[in-house]
Amino acid sequence: MFGGPHAGYISVRKGLERTLPGRLVGVSVDSAGHAAYRLALQTREQHIRREKATSNICTAQVLLAVMASMYAVYHGPDGLKAIAERVHDKAMALKAHLTRDGIELAGDHFFDTLTAVVPGRGDAIVAAADGRGISLFRAGEDLVSVSVDETTTDADIAAVLECFGSSAAGEADAAPGVPEALQRTSEYLTHPTFHRHRSETAMLRYLRGLADKDFALDRGMIPLGSCTMKLNATTEMVAVTWPEFADIHPFAPSAHTAGYRELIAQLEGWLCEITGYDAVSVQPNAGSQGELAGLLAIRDYHRANGQAHRTICLIPQSAHGTNAASAVMAGMKVVVVATDPISGNVDMDDLKVKLEDHRESVAAIMVTYPSTHGVYEDTIGDLCALVHDAGGQVYVDGANLNALVGLARPGRFGSDVSHLNLHKTFCIPHGGGGPGVGPVGVRAHLAPHLPRNPELPERHGEPVSAAPFGSAGILAISWAYIRLMGGAGLTRATQIAVLNANYIAARLREAYPVLYSGTDGLVAHECILDLRELTRISGVTVDDVAKRLIDYGFHAPTMSFPVAGTLMVEPTESEDLGEIDRFCAAMLAIRAEIQEVIDGLVPVADSVLRQAPHTAAAIVGEWTHPYDRERAVFPGGHAGQKYWPPVGRIDGAYGDRNLMCSCPPIEDFA
Repeated sequence: MFGGPHAGYISVRKGLERTLPGRLVGVSVDSAGHAAYRLALQTREQHIRREKATSNICTAQVLLAVMASMYAVYHGPDGLKAIAERVHDKAMALKAHLTRDGIELAGDHFFDTLTAVVPGRGDAIVAAADGRGISLFRAGEDLVSVSVDETTTDADIAAVLECFGSSAAGEADAAPGVPEALQRTSEYLTHPTFHRHRSETAMLRYLRGLADKDFALDRGMIPLGSCTMKLNATTEMVAVTWPEFADIHPFAPSAHTAGYRELIAQLEGWLCEITGYDAVSVQPNAGSQGELAGLLAIRDYHRANGQAHRTICLIPQSAHGTNAASAVMAGMKVVVVATDPISGNVDMDDLKVKLEDHRESVAAIMVTYPSTHGVYEDTIGDLCALVHDAGGQVYVDGANLNALVGLARPGRFGSDVSHLNLHKTFCIPHGGGGPGVGPVGVRAHLAPHLPRNPELPERHGEPVSAAPFGSAGILAISWAYIRLMGGAGLTRATQIAVLNANYIAARLREAYPVLYSGTDGLVAHECILDLRELTRISGVTVDDVAKRLIDYGFHAPTMSFPVAGTLMVEPTESEDLGEIDRFCAAMLAIRAEIQEVIDGLVPVADSVLRQAPHTAAAIVGEWTHPYDRERAVFPGGHAGQKYWPPVGRIDGAYGDRNLMCSCPPIEDFA
C-alpha cells in the first residue's frame, strides 16, 4: 500500500522528449457536417517516415487511458482537486508528526511521498512495517520513503508512525509541501463531459452510450490484417480483477510476490518452449518496446564482442514501419532490402548484394515471418544463414507468430531474437482494449543483454520500462490462455487461423485478386485483396469498400498496408464458418455494387458505396439517392442485430488540421 519511486530504474532515452504521443485525437466533421472524433494522422507516423520517424509507438495503452479518463469524468475538476487535497493533507499530517518527533526529511517539497532520513534504522523500520502488512520503500542506505493516496486512512498513518517510533497522538502542524509557485490557478477539465455525470446511473449510461458507438468483437468480425483481432475469453480476463493480482505494487518486495513471480516464470518458460528461444523478458510494454529491447540486446552483444562498428540494420521494403523506427532508436543505420514485386518475398539477390556491401558493419536483419504480405517465405532458412555468415544477427518480428505457434519455432529455424505480441497471438486485448505486452525472446548468447531487472541480476541490458515486469497486471490473461489451450489446442488454433484465411482467399479470389501467395497458391494467416484495377476502371476506392462494409455489419480490413489500394484480411481462428461466410457474402455483394458503377448504372459519386456508411439520421427526411433506404442500411437483409454507425464519411484531412487539444469545447460530443 505504501511505496516510492524506484530511483535510477526508469530509462530516459535521448531524444524521446521530442516524441509525439502514439495516438492523437482530431476533431473532424462527417459528410452531413456533424462533429466527429477521429485519430489524427491515422496512417501512423512510422509507416510514413520509417527510418526518419521520431516514434516507433504501435500499441496504445488504451485500457489504462480509459480507466484514468473515466475516473476524471466521474469526479470532474472539483472532485479531483478535493481528492488531491485530501491526499496532501495526509502527507502533511505524516510529516508533521515525524518532524515533531525529531525525524529529518530529505527535502521540504512533496505532494504524496515523503522520504525520511533514518541513519542505521532503515532495515528495522521496513521490517516493522512489513509485520503490519505495510510495504515501505527503501530509497537508500539511510532513506525510507512513504507514499499516501486517497485510500490511506488515519489508522494507516498511525501504523506507519509507530514503525518510525513516532506517534499520531497530540497536535502537529506542517507547512504545505507544494511551493506556491507550483500551485495551479488556471482552469482544467473545462469540457462539459467532465461536469455532467455525477451519479452511478448517469455514469453507466454515459459508458453504455460510448460502447454503442463502437464496433467491437462482441458485435461482429474485425478482419484487420496484421493486427490479429481475436476474441478474449472471459475466463482468461477475470483474474485481472482479482486483488491478488491487481493490487500488488510494481516494486513490492520479492517476499510478497512469490506467487506472481511463479506465474511470470511459468509464462516465460512456456513462451520459450513455444518459440524455441532460451530466455524471455516480459518487461516491454508493447511490441514497439519489444522491438527496441531486442535490437538493444543485439547492439550490446556486438559491443561486448568488440564489434561496436556493426551498426547496419537490414530491413525489407515490406516490413512494418516500426522496424525501421526501432532500429534508428537503437542507434543503428537502416539499409533497405528490396522485395520481389511478383511474390512479395524478400529479394534474396538484393539481400546478397547488401550483405556484401556491408559485410563488416551489418549488425542485424529484421524480417517478419510469415511475411507482412501474409506468405510463408520458403527462403527464411537461407536468409538466416546468409546473415549469420556475414556476422549479423537475425531478428524475426513476432507480429505474425499466430501463424507459427505449434508449427514452427523461430529460435530453431535460425532466428536469434523476436518480440512476441501477447496482445495479438496470446489474447491480451489489442487496439481499443490494450495495454499491449511485447515480450522479447532470445537465444542463449543474447540472454545477458536482456533488459535489466532487480529480480534477475544476471541481465544487464538497458531497461525499456519503468517496472521490472512491465504490464505485469495483465500477464495472467496470456498465462490462462496457454494453460487452457495446451500444446494441442495452440497448434489447432494456428491451423484454423491459416485455414480460415485460405478459405476467404479461395472464395474471393475471382472477385478480388489475391495479391500474393506461396508457390502452392496458398496464403498464411491473412490475405491481401487487390482493388487497384477495380479502382482504375470504376473509381471505387478501398475507402469506399471499407465504409460500405460497416453497413453490412463488419469492421473494415486493414486498408492500403502493406500495399496501397489493397485490403488485408485476417479472420483469425476466433471466427466460425457462419461469420466467415457472412463476410464473404458481404464482399461479393459489394463487388456486385462496384459492377453497377462499372456498367454505368449509377454514378460513383452518388453510389451506395461512396455515400457509405449510412447513419440512422441519414435515412430520415428527403431521399435523393438512386438506391432506396432499405438497401442503404440493410444490404444483407434484416437478420441479426443492426449496427448503426454514429457518423457518416469523415473528412480525414480536417481532423488532421484540428487536433482535440487545440479546439474549444464542442457541445455536440456529449
